Amino acid sequence: MDVYSGMKKKLVALTGAGISAESGLKTFRDNDGLWEGYNVYDVATPEAWQRDPEMVQAFYNMRRKEVLNAQPNNAHLLLAKLEHHFNICIITQNIDNLHERAGSTNIIHLHGEITKAQSSINPHLIYPIQGAELHLNEKCELGAPLRPFVVWFGEAVPKMAEAELAMQDADYLLIIGTSLQVYPAASLVHAVPADAQIAVIDPGSPAIQNRYNTTVIRQKATIGLQQWIAENVG
Repeated sequence: MDVYSGMKKKLVALTGAGISAESGLKTFRDNDGLWEGYNVYDVATPEAWQRDPEMVQAFYNMRRKEVLNAQPNNAHLLLAKLEHHFNICIITQNIDNLHERAGSTNIIHLHGEITKAQSSINPHLIYPIQGAELHLNEKCELGAPLRPFVVWFGEAVPKMAEAELAMQDADYLLIIGTSLQVYPAASLVHAVPADAQIAVIDPGSPAIQNRYNTTVIRQKATIGLQQWIAENVG
């Protein structure tokens, strides 16, 4: 493949928890539904927020501190470097900011961003968080408490339409570090053109229908992405 001739081809990378796991960030699916010792339904649902906002806030403050202390790994850095060769859009299920810190510039966060807060009554009011902690006494301009800017279980995914649009003209799709078990994100693979070249990079067995133009690299993100680049970019 000659990625240097003519207009850049479009590459979409759909990333999941596996890419950030190599930076030390855990995923709840590693522990049968426990996330850092918490049941996700106690900290990641609108009902949990209504029931015990203090616990939810404390949980995300802890997670935010972990994110800020983590560093982008080589998979994040390689994706950023691929912008020299491709027109890249990263669609991530992760709420961390490691893609941004690695240097990627076109990122769609399906599930929100832990470094930001949103109004608890108007989800369109979004604010950056200074440091690791968000406090219950911090309020939006409407006077309502601020909550983490994270899509919780049971909530709509507002960026789905934007993500589907990004998929529709992809020449290449890299699925990195995701088992494709979380919906609606997993359905995005059906939005790519029939002739798009797909590569799945994950040590497990992601639930993707076998297609003639799908390559599976059963490696963790840092190793698998390097392998894909060696074979397709040089």
